[in-house]
Amino acid sequence: MLYKLLYYFHDSYSALNVFRYITFRTALAIITSLFITFIFAPAIIKKLRKLSMTQYVRDDGPRTHLKKEGTPTMGGVIIILSIVTSVLLWGDLSNKFVLIMVFSIVGFGLIGLTDDYLKVIKKNPKGLKGWYKFGAQILLALLIGFVFYFDPNDIYIAKLSIPFFKKWLIDLGWFYIPFIILVIVGSSNAVNLTDGIDGLAIGLVGVASLANAVFVYISGHAGFSQYLQVLYLPGTGELTVFCGAMFGAALGFLWYNSYPADVFMGDVGSLGLGGALGTLAVITKQEIILAVVGAIFVIETFSVIIQVTSFKLTGKRVFKMAPIHHHFEVMGWPEPKVIIRFWIVGIVLALLSLTTLKVR
Repeated sequence: MLYKLLYYFHDSYSALNVFRYITFRTALAIITSLFITFIFAPAIIKKLRKLSMTQYVRDDGPRTHLKKEGTPTMGGVIIILSIVTSVLLWGDLSNKFVLIMVFSIVGFGLIGLTDDYLKVIKKNPKGLKGWYKFGAQILLALLIGFVFYFDPNDIYIAKLSIPFFKKWLIDLGWFYIPFIILVIVGSSNAVNLTDGIDGLAIGLVGVASLANAVFVYISGHAGFSQYLQVLYLPGTGELTVFCGAMFGAALGFLWYNSYPADVFMGDVGSLGLGGALGTLAVITKQEIILAVVGAIFVIETFSVIIQVTSFKLTGKRVFKMAPIHHHFEVMGWPEPKVIIRFWIVGIVLALLSLTTLKVR
């Protein structure tokens, strides 16, 4: 918590007073996580390759992906390392929301790390058994849900905020905890499913991080929240620093994960980042907005559900291949074109989500 140490001397050195501003520390968090990624990524990638922690490519995927065989994976450790380090330096660790976010991204990251370990080191192509993996995610989300549900200081306990309406809240009652589990676990797996081509998932995570930074800053600012008629949630503004760290780490990792990728994030990165986005949405009461900001993740997930359901019921496939980004690849779209076009849609959806702040 470097910022606390520096701010301690602000009476003696007035220039240090700048550390009290969330926006300034968010900028520092972006820069810090970006440079941590740049500094450590080459060495970590080299180490992953030396330890033969490389990607196994299934032969039932797009034929163009076979050349990706041997690319280092588990690069998500770089992302989580950058985010957590940056937050520890510039975030307020006395803020409960910051601690919850660190717990979420590290917890889901560890689940992904276990899955990657079994796939890469133990040469088990299926990795962690589905029910073990899914069960661990549910348990982690359940713990987070209990923290919120039994928080005596939360005046909006079990409330669901509806976009485009001024403080229209729906009381979910006891169903709030299962709802939290659905949001967080669903988000975690959605990002995981999207992470199938170079740079796609991490680019969309970067966009979502910026959009979330706006939401958490406004919800934690008494003046802005009152003006825009959104829920004022004291303390959530500090999560802007976390969003900044996530954006910086996403930019840094994209440098190495862009087509053709030097490293893949693996489940350790995708599950961790997805869980963090879901937890952010729960904290800020923006669960529905998450479905707009991360609509690409939602579409990717439903494409898999539709494909599997259709094949089991009718023996026919709706898409040429699922998740849907593979469908476009099989149609003949070059991988970079799929990535850029999905990014464009993701940016448009993020901008659309921000309109809910004013259109009420």
